[in-house]
Amino acid sequence: MEIISVEGIVVSGTPFKENSKIINIFTKEKGIIGCISKGCRKLKSSLRLVSENFAYGTFHLYYKEDKLSTLIDGDIKDYLINSKGDITKMGYLSYICELSVNVYKESLSEDIYPLLEASILKIEEGFDPKIITNILELQYLKYIGIDLNLDECVKCGSKKVVTLSMEKGGYVCSNCRTNEPLIDEKVLKLLRLYNYVDISKISNLDIDKNVSDHINLIISEYYDTYSGISTKSKKFLKDLE
Repeated sequence: MEIISVEGIVVSGTPFKENSKIINIFTKEKGIIGCISKGCRKLKSSLRLVSENFAYGTFHLYYKEDKLSTLIDGDIKDYLINSKGDITKMGYLSYICELSVNVYKESLSEDIYPLLEASILKIEEGFDPKIITNILELQYLKYIGIDLNLDECVKCGSKKVVTLSMEKGGYVCSNCRTNEPLIDEKVLKLLRLYNYVDISKISNLDIDKNVSDHINLIISEYYDTYSGISTKSKKFLKDLE
């Protein structure tokens, strides 16, 4: 056993015995670490805040590789006060944390943590949580092997695309289109932008609600059909929408 310090986000927690929790921390350095937080459910526990879902900061642990570690203490970087006071934002945070865990388990990519971190902070800053979530979902597709070609027609390479075909795996032009319904040009352009934007550098999201709702519908349908990922929090989001 060694003592380590890791930057991370508490992505889930389960009550353990009378006053403790088993928490999962998605860390920058070591992926997902499961650990016991002893006595954290007591009102006066020094571990109470750092053991809550979405606690974001530096965690100090007695670390056991491939076994349950033990939380010693932690330093909160951001209390996410704006998000924790909003049931809608909390719903999106729950979903993107659950989704990120699933994507990480499939890909084991070091890219997942910074994408999740940036998304949480942008939601906390006040950016539309649905749009941030859609951007994250779209960017995760390549890590689970089902990314869409959003650069050109998947059949002939033409840049003059008119719609998106989920079955064909991306944009299609008028010549290659079969029975796919046409999609608004703004939606097509924004899908490509979503795919390439650096989430951490987003400073403005002035997007028409009808356009963002259409994009959300496309991404949700694509995930439901092709990702094989099922999350409990997604149902709550759909009820909100």
